[in-house]
Amino acid sequence: MTEALARPFRLGPLELPHRVVMAPMTRNRAGPGNVPRALNAEYYAQRASAALIVTEATQVSEQGVGYPLTPGIHAPEQVAGWRLVTDAVHRAGGRIALQLWHVGRISHSSLQPGGALPVAPSAIAAAGEAMTFEGMKPFETPRALETAEIPGIVDQFRQGARNALEAGFDAVEVHGGNGYLLDQFVRDGTNARADAYGGSVENRLRLPVEIARAVAEIWGADRVGYRISPWQRFNDMSDGAPEETFAALAQALDGTGIAWLHVVESDAPGRDAEEADAAAFVASRPALLGRLRGTFRGALMVNSAYDGPRGAAVLEAGGADLVSYASLFLANPDLPKRLLGNGPLNEPVRKTFYGGGAEGYTDYPFWEG
Repeated sequence: MTEALARPFRLGPLELPHRVVMAPMTRNRAGPGNVPRALNAEYYAQRASAALIVTEATQVSEQGVGYPLTPGIHAPEQVAGWRLVTDAVHRAGGRIALQLWHVGRISHSSLQPGGALPVAPSAIAAAGEAMTFEGMKPFETPRALETAEIPGIVDQFRQGARNALEAGFDAVEVHGGNGYLLDQFVRDGTNARADAYGGSVENRLRLPVEIARAVAEIWGADRVGYRISPWQRFNDMSDGAPEETFAALAQALDGTGIAWLHVVESDAPGRDAEEADAAAFVASRPALLGRLRGTFRGALMVNSAYDGPRGAAVLEAGGADLVSYASLFLANPDLPKRLLGNGPLNEPVRKTFYGGGAEGYTDYPFWEG
């Protein structure tokens, strides 16, 4: 039933033993100064049987911070903290990629250097509330980045990529989804600019492509991925023509030669996460996914309500090369063994997803089967 998930796959220079990837998941458990610590190393090492671990989103600068206790990759002590993690994962036989992140407007002045406003492509506030050390607070209207500041954003990602290399990662993924800064540039609901980074689809894609190229300069394109969430409304996102926008983005990213495109399918039209039949679930995938498959020549990684049968079905249908799992990997540190061996699955405990210590983080049991 899950044979397709068990097949090895070559991702750039990485030899993956199977196709079950650990998706990035924010857990809000970094130490003071947004520094990864021993608890984080234990958590990731427990999950080293993943084909590839993609870490929780990790900010490339102080300006990129959007939530308390999320790790960074812009200070020496953060690089050292991440080295604890990569060493632990490698000792356990795993492969690990760092996800590079800037939240843009999804921050709050209390989290920003000097109490400054968060930055964004345009001065358009998100509906909703920011998570701060003082509790939830309404999102503020961000400051629109000046054109002259944008090369500095590229440099933040370039330096984050350089620091990730120093920290011992095997690859990196640029976070271009979930309503964060690069997604804000891509979608017309958040980008009202009139310069070379706004207006036409080509202009709105300019910053993501510049960043993908900058990161590839450090790592080599064959160790770089990019994550998108074309339909997701999280963080008050919208676009007038998402299929055209993201098909164009996939084509532009294909031109950079990067190794993979990671597609979050949540909120996609026609998808029913409760659909029991794997074939019907796969058949409900939107047409855009087929366009991405035909446009982007690197590996396609998908993420959305997959279990073992659904994941195997999408691979068998040729709809993807890799499947990433989020909450199932959170609750099942040995998820590949369970999926490939048809083992029982631990249920994720939602109340322990964010913040705290070992409970709901490193205390989920392994399967003894």
